[in-house]
Amino acid sequence: MRKTWVLMTLFFVVIIGIGWGFSLIYNAPEIIVIAISFSVIMNVVAYWYSDKIVLKMSGARPVTREENRELYTMVENLAITAGLPLPKIYIIHDQSPNAFATGRNKEHAVVAVTTGLLSMLDKNELEGVIAHELSHIGNRDILISTIVVVLVGFITLLSDFFLRMTLFGGGRGDNRGDGRIQFIMIVAGLALAILAPIVATLIQLAISRKREFLADASGALLTRYPEGLASALEKIAAHGGRMKKANHATAHLFISNPFGARAKKGFNRLFLTHPPAEERIKALRNL
Repeated sequence: MRKTWVLMTLFFVVIIGIGWGFSLIYNAPEIIVIAISFSVIMNVVAYWYSDKIVLKMSGARPVTREENRELYTMVENLAITAGLPLPKIYIIHDQSPNAFATGRNKEHAVVAVTTGLLSMLDKNELEGVIAHELSHIGNRDILISTIVVVLVGFITLLSDFFLRMTLFGGGRGDNRGDGRIQFIMIVAGLALAILAPIVATLIQLAISRKREFLADASGALLTRYPEGLASALEKIAAHGGRMKKANHATAHLFISNPFGARAKKGFNRLFLTHPPAEERIKALRNL
């Protein structure tokens, strides 16, 4: 919970910093007021509604025990073993094998899996993946990971908006003033608008990579069969397919990068949210 408050405070400071920079460029103090208001609103939205936003973005739908008794029973048994309340279970209709957990706490948690994952893995492998996701819930990292989706996305959009204003809008300062000062402020605003989403993305990546190794180890301890998850990760990595609704904002939530093999090529390499599958598999088999 402490990390969550640190992240939300950092978001608040970044947004105010962006607003302050552009209020100077445009000589418009009201921009600071707008920035503060938006940062407060987005923090509230991120805390209470980020899980619903993630599910909507992923195209996930809830599943009942009657619809998929085997999956439901598996999640229920593993949740009991982990000492967790039964999370809500969602399915994503996508042939790419993947899964994620979300929610603000263990009492309001969700586990989502793709149809491709259900069709590709055997029972031990699927248990390994479910245990991995339940470990995210038990390790209390689902809230911060879910909040990151909203906050990082908002910082990126806001920075892009200010960047366009700077490039095409011009300043609103006094034309009789020193043009060099105005130029310096515009350059500073451009730098701020460009660096803000980069910093936000670095926060996203740092959180994701650490938690994946931890969830792998915790999931293996939960099932007492590390080979199940290791084998599942091998199959998922070998598939290499891209999810239909792959999104950079939500990529860090999934057990494997939703961009598949494309994640290691071109522009997507800048947004790698997961450790290499080979490293994770090796760590599991060394347990």
